[in-house]
Amino acid sequence: MKSFEITNMIIDDDFAVEEYVTVEFVHENKNYSVTFKKTDLEIINSWIFEDGTSLPANIPEEIIELIRNDINKKI
Repeated sequence: MKSFEITNMIIDDDFAVEEYVTVEFVHENKNYSVTFKKTDLEIINSWIFEDGTSLPANIPEEIIELIRNDINKKI
Protein backbone atom coordinates (compact mmCIF):
# COMPACT_ATOMS: atom_id res chain seq x y z
CA MET A 1 0.00 0.00 0.00
CA LYS A 2 1.26 3.47 -0.87
CA SER A 3 2.04 5.92 1.89
CA PHE A 4 0.82 8.82 -0.25
CA GLU A 5 -2.14 9.75 -2.44
CA ILE A 6 -1.82 11.82 -5.61
CA THR A 7 -4.60 14.41 -5.63
CA ASN A 8 -3.72 16.28 -8.83
CA MET A 9 -1.29 15.95 -11.74
CA ILE A 10 -0.63 18.59 -14.40
CA ILE A 11 1.35 17.55 -17.46
CA ASP A 12 2.46 20.63 -19.41
CA ASP A 13 2.91 19.70 -23.06
CA ASP A 14 2.93 22.98 -24.91
CA PHE A 15 5.74 25.08 -23.45
CA ALA A 16 8.21 26.46 -25.98
CA VAL A 17 11.34 25.68 -23.95
CA GLU A 18 10.81 23.03 -21.25
CA GLU A 19 7.88 20.81 -20.39
CA TYR A 20 7.04 20.03 -16.77
CA VAL A 21 4.92 17.72 -14.65
CA THR A 22 3.53 19.00 -11.35
CA VAL A 23 2.14 16.50 -8.86
CA GLU A 24 0.16 17.40 -5.78
CA PHE A 25 -0.14 14.69 -3.15
CA VAL A 26 -0.92 13.96 0.48
CA HIS A 27 1.62 12.17 2.67
CA GLU A 28 1.17 11.73 6.43
CA ASN A 29 -1.81 14.13 6.33
CA LYS A 30 0.28 16.93 4.82
CA ASN A 31 -0.13 18.47 1.36
CA TYR A 32 2.84 18.58 -1.01
CA SER A 33 3.60 19.73 -4.54
CA VAL A 34 6.55 18.59 -6.65
CA THR A 35 7.47 19.81 -10.12
CA PHE A 36 9.62 17.65 -12.39
CA LYS A 37 11.16 18.18 -15.81
CA LYS A 38 9.09 16.07 -18.15
CA THR A 39 12.08 14.77 -20.13
CA ASP A 40 13.99 13.07 -17.30
CA LEU A 41 11.76 13.62 -14.23
CA GLU A 42 14.44 15.61 -12.45
CA ILE A 43 12.99 17.55 -9.52
CA ILE A 44 12.69 21.29 -10.18
CA ASN A 45 11.09 22.19 -6.85
CA SER A 46 9.10 20.70 -4.00
CA TRP A 47 6.81 22.38 -1.52
CA ILE A 48 4.86 21.53 1.61
CA PHE A 49 1.73 23.52 2.41
CA GLU A 50 1.22 24.23 6.12
CA ASP A 51 -0.73 26.87 8.01
CA GLY A 52 -1.66 28.79 4.87
CA THR A 53 1.90 29.06 3.56
CA SER A 54 4.26 27.05 1.37
CA LEU A 55 7.74 26.00 2.41
CA PRO A 56 10.46 24.03 0.62
CA ALA A 57 9.91 20.33 1.28
CA ASN A 58 12.30 17.52 2.02
CA ILE A 59 10.51 14.48 0.60
CA PRO A 60 11.94 10.98 1.12
CA GLU A 61 13.57 9.55 -2.02
CA GLU A 62 11.36 6.45 -1.79
CA ILE A 63 8.26 8.62 -2.21
CA ILE A 64 9.84 10.53 -5.11
CA GLU A 65 10.62 7.26 -6.91
CA LEU A 66 7.05 6.00 -6.45
CA ILE A 67 5.71 9.28 -7.83
CA ARG A 68 8.08 9.05 -10.81
CA ASN A 69 6.73 5.56 -11.51
CA ASP A 70 3.15 6.89 -11.41
CA ILE A 71 4.08 9.72 -13.78
CA ASN A 72 5.72 7.31 -16.22
CA LYS A 73 2.49 5.30 -16.36
CA LYS A 74 0.54 8.42 -17.33
CA ILE A 75 2.87 9.93 -19.96
